[in-house]
Amino acid sequence: MIITRAPLRITLGGGGTDLPSYYEEFGGFVMSAAISKYIFIAINRTFTPDYFVKYSALERVGRPGQIEHPIVREVLLAHDIGPSVEIVSMADIPSRTGLGSSGAFTVGLLHAVHAFRRDHVAAGDLAKEACAIEIERLGRPVGKQDQYVAAFGGVKSFDFTPDGQVGVSSLEASRETLYDLEESLLMFFTGYSRDADRVLVEQKARSESHDAQMIDNLHFVKELGLRSKAALEQGDTAGFAALMHEHWEHKKKRSTSMSNSNIDRWYQIGRDSGALGGKLVGAGAGGFLLFYSRDHRALRQAMAAEGLTEVRFAFDHDGSTVIARD
Repeated sequence: MIITRAPLRITLGGGGTDLPSYYEEFGGFVMSAAISKYIFIAINRTFTPDYFVKYSALERVGRPGQIEHPIVREVLLAHDIGPSVEIVSMADIPSRTGLGSSGAFTVGLLHAVHAFRRDHVAAGDLAKEACAIEIERLGRPVGKQDQYVAAFGGVKSFDFTPDGQVGVSSLEASRETLYDLEESLLMFFTGYSRDADRVLVEQKARSESHDAQMIDNLHFVKELGLRSKAALEQGDTAGFAALMHEHWEHKKKRSTSMSNSNIDRWYQIGRDSGALGGKLVGAGAGGFLLFYSRDHRALRQAMAAEGLTEVRFAFDHDGSTVIARD
């Protein structure tokens, strides 16, 4: 049996500029942190001549091409390890919540398949192949940060060049700054991001049609991401928090479905309860509100009064890992 663990992520700056519709013309920049919430993939040899796939549904089929789960199907079409295999996925956080679960799932599954075949694979190769499956083969309107931060882990900066290359670098912040960031970021669940793909489809279409408002918005978000990186590397966490707020105000302008009245109200309550900055993590319309706050008690009490559940986390520095091999 092989079991892999791939981390989910929070975006710290530049989100949205990692989509090909933007970076292929202008180049993109995203800063992300892998967190201690994971997708687990297990692969086991069975005694039946088929493919048994367990996720939120159960599938038992005779050939990889018959698998309904699109990512599992494409991974096994590229790397057939069966038949007579069972593939099981589990997650600390459900999908459609804005934490990059699809990218982490793809990275974790690829890592498990390579380990099952006894092939060594580097983090960069995992991320590159995961992006090819989701973006090129499946045509999903997603960016590249999820796959790369799941593969590498840590707090990373990603530079996306027009020719498709991805530069990966660790945030050059002090240990004290990273501890402050880890301790001061609080995350609360608002509900599922049912409209996330629609938001990304809209952004993709408007970027490809050179919609001036969308392009200017993404230019500004990329600049904010670079300023956020500089603030953290200078130890200015309060300045970083202020940039989070500025980022969220501009992110909402990308689409009318980016936020809603409840999210806006919860965000304002968070600000009124001591949060120095914050934003919605993910494409929009649901998911998690992420705040930077030094008054943890007031913020937690305010969110609890609104019925929002907190999800506590630490940074993950391992990236996708094989945690069991038999």
